[in-house]
Amino acid sequence: MDDLEPGALDVDRVEVRALRETDLDWVVRIDGQRGGRARPEYFKLKLAESARDTGVRISLAGILAREPAGFLMARVYYGDFGQPEPVAILDSIGVAPAFAHHNVGRALMRQLEMNLAALGIERLETQVDWRMRDLLGFFERSGFGPSPRLCLEKTIQRPRR
Repeated sequence: MDDLEPGALDVDRVEVRALRETDLDWVVRIDGQRGGRARPEYFKLKLAESARDTGVRISLAGILAREPAGFLMARVYYGDFGQPEPVAILDSIGVAPAFAHHNVGRALMRQLEMNLAALGIERLETQVDWRMRDLLGFFERSGFGPSPRLCLEKTIQRPRR
């Protein structure tokens, strides 16, 4: 991009800040645009948790041209599934379709990685639906790869009456 200052990165155009509870409406809107359904209760709980956390923020908002452009939500666990080392879990990420391919996701991931490094966290995990090829590609470009651990799931059957 030719109008960048010398030494500036293309992701520097995106303002990244801590996600706030007051961001709920646009987070739900962006998620609904990408996922096809609104999940206001889910994000209300996630934002409330994020607001209670102290220290370096790992739930982030991306603003571009003074407009809400994307968000990212992660959590830190100090050991999970028998692993003693701390790990961050990226559980939600979304970029408004109008801001796709404007480096919003890259800027959010860059800031998340800097915040996690400041906390001494060395591993970031996430899950993605195998059929979401665009998201898989984004994660691959962001440095993610297959985990050495296998994720398992089981469908719970309702009791018959």
